[in-house]
Amino acid sequence: MKMQHQVILSIGSNEGDRLQIIQQAIDLIHKEIATVVKVSKLYETPSWGFEGDAFFNCAILVHTCKTASSILEEVLEAELDLGRIRKAGARYQSRTIDIDIISFDEEIIDTENLKVPHPHMQDRKFVLLPMNDLKSDFVHPKFNKNTVELLRDCKDESVYKIVSDLESPVAKYHFDHFNYIAIEGNIGAGKTTLAHKIAEDFNAKIVLEGFADNPFLPKFYKDQARYAFPLEMSFLADRYQQLSHDLAQFDLFKDFIVADYHIFKSLIFAKVTLGEDEYRLYKTLFDIIYKEMKKPDLYVYLYQNTERLLENIRLRGRSYEQEIPAEYLDKINRGYLDYIKSQTDLNVLVIDVSDKDFVKNQDDYLHILDEIESKAFSGKR
Repeated sequence: MKMQHQVILSIGSNEGDRLQIIQQAIDLIHKEIATVVKVSKLYETPSWGFEGDAFFNCAILVHTCKTASSILEEVLEAELDLGRIRKAGARYQSRTIDIDIISFDEEIIDTENLKVPHPHMQDRKFVLLPMNDLKSDFVHPKFNKNTVELLRDCKDESVYKIVSDLESPVAKYHFDHFNYIAIEGNIGAGKTTLAHKIAEDFNAKIVLEGFADNPFLPKFYKDQARYAFPLEMSFLADRYQQLSHDLAQFDLFKDFIVADYHIFKSLIFAKVTLGEDEYRLYKTLFDIIYKEMKKPDLYVYLYQNTERLLENIRLRGRSYEQEIPAEYLDKINRGYLDYIKSQTDLNVLVIDVSDKDFVKNQDDYLHILDEIESKAFSGKR
């Protein structure tokens, strides 16, 4: 199940430096609104519904966790930032920039301000031709037709030509330098959310920790001394079994894999929760298992301060987590950082996200991508 919405936007311009304006629009959308994962070719198209200069048009596919109404609001603001002036009078007119929401997943939205899918998309080749370049899995929810079928049935006989190729902003990231990235963090740090976003944006295989059915977890939070050892042993067994199985499904030399955990988190939590004798026994077993595990090409640790962790835990609302004490989270954070420092054979990137929200704020998400990109070329492999 995808975490993010897939949104197709149509971008056009017939005033000023059309190519530059459209490229600025793509960059602005990517930087401030949503992740631009695919961009069509650029087409020159005749004006539609009025006499005017020819348009440059393209389509982009973006990923976002935002609502359709939020995207509309931010797109209209982007048009203003790019110099659009809405003139009174005719509905169709020349414009510096025009950004339309064509589809939002496969939802049907019919409000005063927003109608999705765009009510005229099936009649306009300047929308359908660029959409077809995106090779998306969009199916029109009313007509039950994909883009190829809509284009085949379109009656628009206008003449269009390809002007140039356009590059997606995510193309600047060389994540193909990594085959396997593990994203880790304390409870509530956002590791699973980030793993989902990167996997969806870069077409990676995702490996997620299965923890919801662990019968010892609710008991542990009520009585840590009694249930710590069976909890940590069950987690170790589950993580080893799952990682071994899931990683075996992929080609570790060709596939791009993103996981929201790594096996050595077991040792970190065990050191905090177990007594001295139990920990020695646990570590003996862990060391045997750890030698067999595939190590990630990059290990990303998301650091968040305890106050922010507690707030995230409260917001996600898992009943058995609500009584986790701040002291416990402090120990886990210290355990991660101490263990990371001791690792000489692990390529580690620590990112402080205490003051960031990479779901709501696009710039915060891009900051994380830039940090990973810099690690790809740091030579520390």
